[in-house]
Amino acid sequence: MPNPNAVVSTFIRLDPPLDQAAEALRTERGVSVELEGGRRVRLNPADPRSAGLARVLDELRTRRRPVYLEIDPATLAITLLLIPHVTRILGLRPAPDGSLDVELERTHARHRLRRDSPDFGELQGRLRDALGSRAQVILTETDAHDILDVRGYTPGPDGPLPPFPEWPPRVPLPRGWIRDLLDRLWRWRLWPWWWFRCISMTKAQQVFDAMSATSCNPLTVPPPCIPFLYPDDGCWGRAHEMCRLMIDMGLKPRKVWIDAQTGLHADTKNHPQCFVEWGWHVAPILCVRGGGTFLAQDMVIDPSLFTTPVSKATWKAAQGDPNATLTDSDASIFYLWWNTTDPTYTETNAVLADHRLYLQARSVQIGPPPYVNCP
Repeated sequence: MPNPNAVVSTFIRLDPPLDQAAEALRTERGVSVELEGGRRVRLNPADPRSAGLARVLDELRTRRRPVYLEIDPATLAITLLLIPHVTRILGLRPAPDGSLDVELERTHARHRLRRDSPDFGELQGRLRDALGSRAQVILTETDAHDILDVRGYTPGPDGPLPPFPEWPPRVPLPRGWIRDLLDRLWRWRLWPWWWFRCISMTKAQQVFDAMSATSCNPLTVPPPCIPFLYPDDGCWGRAHEMCRLMIDMGLKPRKVWIDAQTGLHADTKNHPQCFVEWGWHVAPILCVRGGGTFLAQDMVIDPSLFTTPVSKATWKAAQGDPNATLTDSDASIFYLWWNTTDPTYTETNAVLADHRLYLQARSVQIGPPPYVNCP
């Protein structure tokens, strides 16, 4: 049975509006939040999270995104805010413990309907129906990406903006070793001229530091910051924006993608659980030359996992699956599996905006990363 104290709304209105919310939260009245159907809940002035929650709610209102709220039935105060996905279900796969791994459109995080969920049967049925119909759903999950709620999505004139059009089936990739061999042969033919096109390790660290410096303040997430501190999801947006910045610096980045059938697992202090799980991941690469010899290698620039450029082997090893496949691509490829580009950076900006908001909502409610409980 769904949580009777939870509500999902595609309509949000603050009373008073955000520019007066801080003053209102200093009074006993606080801030009223109007939801779908005229329902009203409130931000509790005694809750230190309320000012931050007001900012998140107003951004969701501006972007016409739905919200999941849990409410104290006695006071009608908001106790939990989560940001749902408006998405399609691409696949369902039973997990060894009886849970259900759920593949969503436009995400590389691992999403799971846990077997011990009190609503497992009902939610499993909704997921299967959505998979069969290819219908869009509003899906809410915890910070651990355990699914809490699934319901149909019916856009209205003032409702959430529709998702991007459905992508075609996933494009099979050529076998990685063939592509790598061809790439090595091409570089060998140009050696040592290729070596002179590569940057020094000192320059690579400077580039890495420049990318890392764009990281968001997790409580205010001012655009156009890059949400490296939300490693859960959105890597393809982060990678595309980093490539844009590198190209503006006169560099020639490429990208490396990692894909694993069994899933990836990376330790991080930037998640409350101290790790993240992905189906795949992507980051920019730069050709970096060695010391006094004509040697060079691609180095990965990934501030979501590291504090310095690393080799592909090191990057792969940090993600927990030695059998994972690495695939290089041109910097222009936005989403490898569907071979899409984003030359205007419209989708890139949307991905970054979404994940800035996820970072802010988490940081406001449980504190900003890094998390001191993580080793």
